[in-house]
Amino acid sequence: MMENFISRIYLDGFDEDSYLFEIDGLKKFKELDFTSPITIFTGENGSGKSTLLEAIAVNWGFNPEGGSKNFNFSTHDTHSPLYSSIRLAKSFRHAKDGFFFRAESFYNVASNAQDIGIGIENGFIEWGGKPSHEQSHGESFLNLVNNRFRGDGLYILDEPESALSMQRQLSLMVSLKELADEGSQIIIATHSPLLLSLPGAQIISLDSDSPLEIDYQDSKPYQLLKLFYEDKELLFSKLFD
Repeated sequence: MMENFISRIYLDGFDEDSYLFEIDGLKKFKELDFTSPITIFTGENGSGKSTLLEAIAVNWGFNPEGGSKNFNFSTHDTHSPLYSSIRLAKSFRHAKDGFFFRAESFYNVASNAQDIGIGIENGFIEWGGKPSHEQSHGESFLNLVNNRFRGDGLYILDEPESALSMQRQLSLMVSLKELADEGSQIIIATHSPLLLSLPGAQIISLDSDSPLEIDYQDSKPYQLLKLFYEDKELLFSKLFD
């Protein structure tokens, strides 16, 4: 296995008056090792997984709303200050490519790229003879991964499943596994039990007061899906009675 571009992150701490101190998954966080080419953050809403993912991306040099390091637009300046409190332990390997995907702002990224004329020739704005804004959200995202992600890079994805059907999530898993096998590093935040099952992925739960590495079977998305299929009546009785 090739060395990861980011091998470890450190949190230097932040002001206890900061709202960040109220995020359960970050209260006692000091450091985290990346032990696999694919690392997946999971946790309930508000657990801090997307906040931590964003901080890593911004610290690396990505635009807070997404895109590559070449993107510097700002539609809404709402990113957290956590990026200034973390340190990244980087390898001597140079990432030849990289991209930060945020489902909530991908439209803005594509619009900005189109406005400034980036990427028609390399498959970002247009692929398959169709501009990105003429494709569905899921279609344009999968084409982004398959045509814009060139490999040997760092790819950070925040809740990519929000744009994708289950079948398209399986397609995404194949593409991400191929990228990782060929030397890329991929960091994901997700609620999807499908994406969490990526072979060889390191799963980090932020449902405790510090990031905790867990097995797939111990993740809440898996456990809820398992309960749904094995005892749907019990689940529904708890929900609706």
